Amino acid sequence: MGAEAAITMPERPAEADSSGRLLSGTALGRDVALIVALLAAVTALHLLTEAGPETMAMHMLYRRLYYLPIMYAGFVFGWRGGLVVSVAAALLFAPHARAAMGGLIGPDVDNLYEIVMFVAIGLLFGWLRDLEERKTADLRFVKLQLEDAYRTLEERAIQLVNIQDYTQSILRSITSGVITVGPDGSVVTANPAAERILGMPEAEMVPRRLGVLFADDGGIDAGLSRLLGGRIPRLLMDVQARTRGGKTLHAQVAMSRMRDVNGLLLGAVVTFDDVSEVRALTDQLIRADRLAAMGELTAGVAHEVRNPLGIIRASVQLVEDAGTDVSKIADAARIIKQEIDRLDRVIKALLDFGRPSAPTLRPTDVEAVVTDVVLFTRRFAGQARVEIDTEFAAGVPLVSADADQLKQVLVNLVSNAVQAMETGGGTITVRVWDDDAYVFVSVADTGPGIAADVLPKVFDPFFSARDDGTGLGLTIVHRIIDQHGGRIEVESVPETGTRFTIALPAASTGEDMR
Repeated sequence: MGAEAAITMPERPAEADSSGRLLSGTALGRDVALIVALLAAVTALHLLTEAGPETMAMHMLYRRLYYLPIMYAGFVFGWRGGLVVSVAAALLFAPHARAAMGGLIGPDVDNLYEIVMFVAIGLLFGWLRDLEERKTADLRFVKLQLEDAYRTLEERAIQLVNIQDYTQSILRSITSGVITVGPDGSVVTANPAAERILGMPEAEMVPRRLGVLFADDGGIDAGLSRLLGGRIPRLLMDVQARTRGGKTLHAQVAMSRMRDVNGLLLGAVVTFDDVSEVRALTDQLIRADRLAAMGELTAGVAHEVRNPLGIIRASVQLVEDAGTDVSKIADAARIIKQEIDRLDRVIKALLDFGRPSAPTLRPTDVEAVVTDVVLFTRRFAGQARVEIDTEFAAGVPLVSADADQLKQVLVNLVSNAVQAMETGGGTITVRVWDDDAYVFVSVADTGPGIAADVLPKVFDPFFSARDDGTGLGLTIVHRIIDQHGGRIEVESVPETGTRFTIALPAASTGEDMR
């Protein structure tokens, strides 16, 4: 039997060997040819060497040479290649062993055991080669995964850098000052606008507390402490502060807490809008408006005083002409008294408007104030067939206010609402709620409403829709709310009703004694 006829190698199209190189068809043919040549050479050595005791040692050596092609086949082709070549070596060696080397097994021979070793060594080397190849494939797969992960991380890093650059460009471009602070209130970052507004570079701000960046912070640090303490989620303030450079700063300051995705407090974002120029222009407009209001006030006073004086003058002439007619004198005297009372009411309203008493601010329960007002206005409202309903939200904080002046405001609003509905009746709804920073009180009626062209004038002095009104009630209401640091707004829809809404700053926790 020829060596070429005895060997049939498994087909291995182009694949990677244990070192990772690609086996092409040429390399595959070269390996098969080498194995066949080695088997043929060893078998030829056996056949060309004479059998006998003196050459037994040579045949024993030639028998060991079969391991070379077997191990090579196992190393290159795996366990299948090792098995095929070891079986081929056994088939080539067995006839010679039986004929010239004392048989396959016997007392003094171990040829059969050698054949078994052929197969064992072929399988062992092939298995080791396959194991190493699998490990190499696993490592190569892990390497590819790591390369993909690295590319992904690199792309993410580039994206993060681009986002950071974009965010920094936005912060550098906006005109508002933006400062971030940590949970302890110390400055972490500041944009160029904040540096310009405060007159110092970011390096001098970090990591100092925000309040120490000002000679007078106007309450900014106290507001930030309330925010970081968890008492309020956000805060909007109008402050007048003085920088360390001596510059007076009118600014709108907005603060909001900053948290991570797990809700952990990271600090706060504080924005500054320098409104000093706007404030100066506003002051000029206010002064001009005051001058205009003074002119209107003078005209209103002249009108309110001239009419009673004219009537009094006419009544005096009536007395002069009456002679001894007692009834005419009595009628004239009654008219004179009525007009004098009317002048007294006008003068009293003017005094209340021109010299309002300063409020005595104390922590005040708005719900209790509203309850008292409703209690002593409900009978008056009932006479006009008007019902008063109340709605109170839960947990409304106290406000810092003068309870008596606040009652004066609400009585005025409720009375106006009742008088607006006295011809047909209706409902007044007084509602109280809050949004953490402000406490709101609204007085809404179902009356005829206020015309759109009249609505902007309701707070003007001496403007009244009633003939017997002084036109100073809502003006005084507006003044009282301003003194409390709040605001009042009105909205109305004709034939539907009118709603006045008051907003008062909520008292701080230190003032809240409930």
